[in-house]
Amino acid sequence: MFQESNMATLELKLPSDLRKDLTTNHIQMRLDVLVQELVNRIRGEHGLKYIKLILRGKTLSAGQRLDEQGVKNNSKIMVMRVTDPKLIEQLQKEEEERTEKEKNQEEKKEQQDRSFQRTRKGFQILSKRDGSEDHFPMPYLEIADQKGNPLQIPHRERKALILAMGYNEKGRSLMKRKQYENALCHLLEADQQFRKFDSTLLTSVDNYAVLQLDIVWCYKALEALSYLEDAKSRLQKAEDCFLRCYGEQQARLQMIKGNTGREQVLFLRLYLLQSLLFYYEGNAAQAQDKLSKVESLYGRLCPDSEKMTQLMARGFSASEARLGLRACQGDLNQAEIHINNCRQEQEELKQRERQKRRGRMENMAASHRTDRDVNRDHGFLYSPFERDVPPPFTSYNSTEDDKLVNEVLVDISQHEEDYLDLTLEEESQLINTMKTYLN
Repeated sequence: MFQESNMATLELKLPSDLRKDLTTNHIQMRLDVLVQELVNRIRGEHGLKYIKLILRGKTLSAGQRLDEQGVKNNSKIMVMRVTDPKLIEQLQKEEEERTEKEKNQEEKKEQQDRSFQRTRKGFQILSKRDGSEDHFPMPYLEIADQKGNPLQIPHRERKALILAMGYNEKGRSLMKRKQYENALCHLLEADQQFRKFDSTLLTSVDNYAVLQLDIVWCYKALEALSYLEDAKSRLQKAEDCFLRCYGEQQARLQMIKGNTGREQVLFLRLYLLQSLLFYYEGNAAQAQDKLSKVESLYGRLCPDSEKMTQLMARGFSASEARLGLRACQGDLNQAEIHINNCRQEQEELKQRERQKRRGRMENMAASHRTDRDVNRDHGFLYSPFERDVPPPFTSYNSTEDDKLVNEVLVDISQHEEDYLDLTLEEESQLINTMKTYLN
């Protein structure tokens, strides 16, 4: 039964007055549930109010899972009736605290569900727009390549891709705020949306590979060891995707972007997570091998604080300085030239976007001679490239829809390389943890 359904059989040793005969009392339970669930079952079936459960001389904690405390299939558990007033008072207090905690968790889950549904609806509204309906001043999302050139994608696939990328952006935004549980919910939905596409698309761009890293990083943050096999599979998908997308030794990436320094942070995170999984599997040698690669990358990618200060003193942001130094292998002067070139490219892209925006607004004005000022109420969004932050959107249509659209716009990153701008602070902490483990 345990092999087929994960339902373990536990042998209970009840108080002597409840043993009706010499037969042994058994109960079937999953082991990935809280001990409190077993306590409630025993209370209900045997009419006991206050009890403690003992396994091999150790009292089981009601707020932890059975399997986390060594309970296995066929374990023998002693059921001890509690009669001491002080112990009863302690149990009552613990139960009240657990009830309050469960209530808070339920409220938190409901809040997350509402947020998730609002995100879905907001991106569904935006996914219906392709910029051709000039009679309605709705912002829309534009899917573009790494140079900012719009990609021609069939409308049906475009809608699904916007949902996938939208959930991904929302999840990443929540990760920055350390809300990993809620982030994971959105990232897993992004994964489901991405899976609707042909595998060729998924392996030709790095979006899907980065998503797999984000999901496993959430597993790590939540200490979700039960997802160990899934994490291993996702990291393999990410590695395979990076190989197809960037080419052997990142040759294709070098040809497209002219350097590979900024993307190296993705491999640092990949190898670091792989090292952690190898350690959990008991493979210390491979864990150490991956960690050595991580430390080598970290030494090259962790920005020099003095060079960062110099670049920021010249008017560049911390993000620009970090990415510029990584792109130029730490060369200060080359980094400055690189950043200025990027700024020029971005300005040219913005100019093209403004021209398109102006053209649409002129068409709307020509088609609809009304008294309202359409320019005031126009907010456009171009993804995934840097852009002017759109003003709060108002459509004169559904007030509720306007709120949903504005909520999802806030979570979309304002720079196309935001996903590469890792400070490496969290990675540094995990590196030190891994070194402690392996030592």
